Amino acid sequence: MRTTSYRPSLFTGCDIAGLTVNEISKKNGLGAFDKVLLVKTWEWTAKSQNMQTNPDKRDDELYLRRAFDVARSSRENGDHPFGAILVDAEGAILLEQTNGFSAHCGDMTAHAERLLATRASQAYRPAFLASCTLYSSAEPCAMCAGAMYWAGIGRLVYGQSEKSLKAQTGAHDENPTLDLPCRAVFASGQRPVEVVGPLLEDEAASLQAGFWTAG
Repeated sequence: MRTTSYRPSLFTGCDIAGLTVNEISKKNGLGAFDKVLLVKTWEWTAKSQNMQTNPDKRDDELYLRRAFDVARSSRENGDHPFGAILVDAEGAILLEQTNGFSAHCGDMTAHAERLLATRASQAYRPAFLASCTLYSSAEPCAMCAGAMYWAGIGRLVYGQSEKSLKAQTGAHDENPTLDLPCRAVFASGQRPVEVVGPLLEDEAASLQAGFWTAG
């Protein structure tokens, strides 16, 4: 079983040893929002450390639900409801990425998976990324699958399929979903990419509820 080590950069440098949440917040000057994130971090770590049975599937579901949390954060902050995370072979979360359409001034290519793959390629070499897993709230489109492939990320776990997503988004101007299975993209390449998904698809689809018809 992989050992999970969730290390959010938000709390780097915070003195947390042996303290309660309130004590940590006061000592490190954390606001109400950061305090909520700290509690969520502890809950996440506790869940990951208490997994006992069927560890591979449980690991995938746990990390995928973290990607769902990132997608919710994206939506709450005014962007499209998609999120992705990168996990190394030891179970450490290396990167988290929301969608960036609004944050990047209407960039149609600013999908969460593409942005994460770019960041990963800038930070790590393909030999290392080959042992990493990208968890995505939705199936990567052809562009994002290509970015994953070129970065060298060796494994993908996704929630909602492109076909299911297309049924929700329709021909929306900001997201004219490209229903091309990521497996078809990876199969055209020269290095293997393991794919798991769709997984927890109903939960994943609920992230999109009402978003593309709002307004």
